[in-house]
Amino acid sequence: MSLINENYWELTVEINPVCCDVLCDIIQSEFDCRGIITAEEKYKNLELVSTTENNIKAYIVADKIEKKEIESFFLRKKQELIDNNVFDSDIGSWRVSIRKQENVDWSKKWKEHWKPEKISDHIVICPSWEKYNKKDNEIVITLDPGNAFGTGAHATTRLCVAAMEKYMKKGDIAADIGCGSGILSICAMRSGSKETDAVDIDETAVETAKLNAEKNNVNINFMMASSDILPSEKYDFVFANILHNILAQNMPDLKRIMKNNAKIVLSGILKEKEKVVFDAIEENKLKVEETMQQNEWVAIVAAKEE
Repeated sequence: MSLINENYWELTVEINPVCCDVLCDIIQSEFDCRGIITAEEKYKNLELVSTTENNIKAYIVADKIEKKEIESFFLRKKQELIDNNVFDSDIGSWRVSIRKQENVDWSKKWKEHWKPEKISDHIVICPSWEKYNKKDNEIVITLDPGNAFGTGAHATTRLCVAAMEKYMKKGDIAADIGCGSGILSICAMRSGSKETDAVDIDETAVETAKLNAEKNNVNINFMMASSDILPSEKYDFVFANILHNILAQNMPDLKRIMKNNAKIVLSGILKEKEKVVFDAIEENKLKVEETMQQNEWVAIVAAKEE
């Protein structure tokens, strides 16, 4: 598909939010993408009142768009994910709609939608291009998500932060598995973690996370790797905000890196898939401390007992 600078298109794909990150990667690798909106969320008193997270909007540049070709492309990609057991079959329709957009710089335009958000009792996420007047007892995290973003932190992130504020102690050593933009690692360090190691298998995510850590003046050991590279029995608190099936597959390794009496928050779990994770917790003899829920998303806090 040849690309020129004059023609902008809004490409909307209907999905199950569980596959949001994977679809963003596909769009960014296959199109000249100038920005992605993964969720347009509205909150009142920290409660989500509306969301559009069941679709992704991507703003791309192309001389022309053939809808049938685009539809075939996404249906083919969807089937590949199912065939390779990345997801179950219930990942949304991946139905496509396309509309021509005015000629604007979408790499800047999307920033208008993202404003500072208080995502927990103490944590405020502020985009790097916005100003925010900090209030008493607030911790302000400056974040630059790149061109794939939600207008507020996703429910899975909010659940992780809520668990951190309840269970992580000052001076704990933390690990962040599937760190993404680095938001959870940064929250841990700003909330009193003595040391934080973070891993992700996406090189772009790791580079973005490093830049975000620099913006927040925290020292985090980011690695492009999976949890198997981390040392055994080092961590007091672990974030694992990844897909339910990946959580289940990696539960033995997640347990391995935890100290005795350490806590782990397992997030990224759709309510309908929670049994898969509970079964893995039981099989690996971890103790469930608490189950937290926001809308259709669940997070499970578990402990490794002596």
